Amino acid sequence: MDITGAKVLVTGASSGIGAATARLLTELGATVGLIARRAERLQEVFEDCCRHAPDSRMWVADLGDLEGSTRLAQAAWEALGGLDVVVNNAAIPKVRALEDLSPDDLEETMRVNFLSPVRIIQTLLPRMRERHSGMFVNVTSLGGRLGIPHESAYCASKFALTGFSEVMRLDLEGSGVEVRLVIPGPFDTDIWERPGSDPAVFGDVEKLPPEDCARAIVDAIRGDRFECYVPDLKPVVEFKTSDIEAYLGGVASNLPA
Repeated sequence: MDITGAKVLVTGASSGIGAATARLLTELGATVGLIARRAERLQEVFEDCCRHAPDSRMWVADLGDLEGSTRLAQAAWEALGGLDVVVNNAAIPKVRALEDLSPDDLEETMRVNFLSPVRIIQTLLPRMRERHSGMFVNVTSLGGRLGIPHESAYCASKFALTGFSEVMRLDLEGSGVEVRLVIPGPFDTDIWERPGSDPAVFGDVEKLPPEDCARAIVDAIRGDRFECYVPDLKPVVEFKTSDIEAYLGGVASNLPA
């Protein structure tokens, strides 16, 4: 897909990977619609984007409101005169030991990280199918392929979006609507320090700048492969798949005392 002239909706655009992706897209000639819940941060990103794409739009919203997600998707389509690409990037962390995880913790995480992007997809897919073109880029996580200690809710939401994306790819074969799955590893964003989440068990790992993931998302849009790991941690996933006992034992043995 040619990004120049494309109309792209980016969720979770107020910081981190979403903000970096929105800025890069407009630098490359796209017009963007931005969604996030933190108004001041989103306004700053929006102003940067408008320097390159003055017809861009923004909406301040909490994607945990599923009915609101449907309305936002419809509004973005109308405001931008259609959408060529949707980047489902918005997510919240949820680091909580299993016995401390509340039903509300789990439900909130599933709403924002899984059910909201699905609502957006279900709202916009019929319009894309009717014209036989469009693309959904679902940004999941290495935690959508690997279990991470104390992140049962987060991993459940990302595993769900990963599986949903794979079936989308199969069900949309030949429709003209394409699907991309971007699987980031650790990036230097504020998701590690959000209120309402405990410190990550392995939070001291080396983290890459979010601009690296933004470039990978752009490459995924331009390319023809379904799945993209960034950085390339696919061998870790392949090892886990080949010997789950060794993987779980190795992670468990490295847990902090």
